[in-house]
Amino acid sequence: MYEIDFKKPIHIHFIGIGGISMSGLAEILLSEGFTISGSDNKESELTIRLRSEGANVIIGQNFDNITSDIDLVVYTAAIRRDNPELGAAMEVNLPMLSRAELLGQMMRNYKYPIAVSGTHGKTTTSSMLSEILLAGNTDPTLSIGGILKSIGGNVRIGHSDYFLTEACEYTNSFLSFFPKYGIILNVEADHLDFFKDLADIRNSFRRFAELLPADGALVINGEIERLEELTANVKCPVYTIGLSANYDYYATDITFNEVGCASYTIHTPKGLTFPVKLGVVGIHNVYNSLAALAMADILSFEPEISLAALEKCTGADRRFEIKGSLGDITIVDDYAHHPTEIAATLSAAVNYPHNHLWVVFQPHTYSRTKALMSEFADALSKAEHVILADIYAARENDTLGISSGDLQKEIQKRGGDCYYFHSFSEIEIFLLKNCNQGDVLITMGAGDVYRIGEELLGK
Repeated sequence: MYEIDFKKPIHIHFIGIGGISMSGLAEILLSEGFTISGSDNKESELTIRLRSEGANVIIGQNFDNITSDIDLVVYTAAIRRDNPELGAAMEVNLPMLSRAELLGQMMRNYKYPIAVSGTHGKTTTSSMLSEILLAGNTDPTLSIGGILKSIGGNVRIGHSDYFLTEACEYTNSFLSFFPKYGIILNVEADHLDFFKDLADIRNSFRRFAELLPADGALVINGEIERLEELTANVKCPVYTIGLSANYDYYATDITFNEVGCASYTIHTPKGLTFPVKLGVVGIHNVYNSLAALAMADILSFEPEISLAALEKCTGADRRFEIKGSLGDITIVDDYAHHPTEIAATLSAAVNYPHNHLWVVFQPHTYSRTKALMSEFADALSKAEHVILADIYAARENDTLGISSGDLQKEIQKRGGDCYYFHSFSEIEIFLLKNCNQGDVLITMGAGDVYRIGEELLGK
């Protein structure tokens, strides 16, 4: 594998530079004197920002974008083998690294590299921990999988030994990382276009835990089934989180305020207790905050600093984000694209003031929709009213013979009130006719479904 000498900046070209993680890495390297170029299929706020900071960003991926002055090419797991730039780089034998390999090498430059993993909750937990690191004046470098308002984007370039990043299991990418401290929030079936089954996914997380050195630490959700299969004989200390005294860090006295934000008492391994107030909604964020607080405690942060930071933290964009109001109709956007995430978001919405709840869901990838069809139907049938958009293909071309119409039938079989439209404009017209005062509308999914809410609000 090609090894970067970070003391000798070179020209690095990113294929897919507009991705949330790729853009963050490119921005960090720009700050360290590297020459950065890259391409993407469409313009975005991230590509515009990179261009303003000195990167040469090209819209459209072509053979000619690989020029003779490029020293290294970085690509994402989503880049297909027939990509013209990938082919051009291979033809002239340019050194290449995956995004994960690059990130792994960058982590080696820090004394306290922290990686947040799990099937769900990575971005929110990373946002919470980011706020704690900032409040503690550690001047951290942050690479977040969403837009965090307090740093004005998805990346913050610090000048200390603290580095925080999300660690995604897809294509085993997090196994290329070099974390000292790790978090595992949950382990469930997902990305079944890559993993064979849940056992394969669990093995991947086990290997992630094995990356942590003896002088590091692992924080893990103690309620994961057969936990010992993931943690037995790992080199570092293991700290569990949960909702009972069976775990090292646990929550009691959980209540919700008038808009669904939780308060609770955290108990630590030293027998100390502290009151916690969250600025984000839902029981799932109790778990996320427990993980963030546990890691902060392990890193010896003062509890008062951590607790104050969490109370102010409203999370990253697209995580139960209140987009605005259309008359008396509240429009919310959420990134949920897995059945467990959908269930968590709907559970949180129950505690948010509303008359009727409308959910516009855009399934993400054909493979995930087919593999988890029954689970999606179970979760969505709990909503009062569901409107389905077409499946967002993302990296896939094969429809696998399914559509959102198949999911609609499954939801209706379960007694759910479900509608399916092929275009966003049809969905918007339907919502304007049917939503009433006091209702809450949630646009939900990992694709571009957020555009519906923004269109209704005139943004």
